[in-house]
Amino acid sequence: MRRVMLFLLIVILGGIAATQWRAGVREAAAERDNPPAGEIIMIDGVPVHYKVMGEGPDLVLIHGASGNLNDFTMGFTDLLTDRYRVILFDRPGLGWTGRLPGYEGAWNNAEETPMEQAAVLQRAADAIGVENPIVLGHSFGGIVALAWGLSRPSDTAALVLVSAVSEPWPGELGWTYTVNGSTLGGALFVPLITAFVPQGYIADSIESIFAPQTAPDGYADHIGVGLTLRRESTRANAQQVNALRPHVVEMRKSYDTLTLPIEAVHGDADTIVPLEVHARVLMDDVPNGNLTVLPGQGHMPQHTAAQSVRDAIDAAASRAGLR
Repeated sequence: MRRVMLFLLIVILGGIAATQWRAGVREAAAERDNPPAGEIIMIDGVPVHYKVMGEGPDLVLIHGASGNLNDFTMGFTDLLTDRYRVILFDRPGLGWTGRLPGYEGAWNNAEETPMEQAAVLQRAADAIGVENPIVLGHSFGGIVALAWGLSRPSDTAALVLVSAVSEPWPGELGWTYTVNGSTLGGALFVPLITAFVPQGYIADSIESIFAPQTAPDGYADHIGVGLTLRRESTRANAQQVNALRPHVVEMRKSYDTLTLPIEAVHGDADTIVPLEVHARVLMDDVPNGNLTVLPGQGHMPQHTAAQSVRDAIDAAASRAGLR
């Protein structure tokens, strides 16, 4: 019996070692194939990846869950750089921005809150000379944009919320967030994802995010999905999403203080961040909001209805006196 147990232990340990090795190989390939698109600045010991494009009033773009700043550069920024200085950031733990101190490690299940994420991006923005920006957030980036506005109401020109998380939601999130965001799952299950997730599953996941529209050709390669599938990034993403709701509940108590212009753009076919749960409710919580509903549009209008999102940015700039 002892020999059997010893054999099983050796097999398990060998499997763990092989999984970690394969995960490391995939991570190295992802980083080689998807180098930083912009510059990296150190903020209180945290590497923050940013990219600056164009000229005009400052416009900060903050991406959603499972993404990075490249999500905006597949055509969308081409609509903006003739009229704005566009500043794109990777959020903490994603793309080429590191996790905040104290949140790293396989056995850690703590998350960077929206307020903490906004704070480190604000310090990076200060360091590169960003002033009185319009701040756009997509999906999870929307709650970070709201945190930005709440913490700097007099230094933020306006907010643009695209398919944005903004309100507490009913029910539970998917089991993958729960498992990957837990201590044990983050240490044991996440490496399996990094090492073995098939390309077909990735393609199906992207299409479900874009539904009922379809993802543009080459989207997965352009954003570099392998960066999100790195072990630390997968853990960070899951932990941030899994623990988000209590922070939204707390932030909502202060929404009535957001007197700056807020433009929300939301598709009525969005099943990832539903219109009726988020943007529609938000309009009753903020004193200076305007909602544009996009009929038939899903979760990714910066790709599938880009002109409408640009119009919302222009409206925000006009209301803020920047144009």
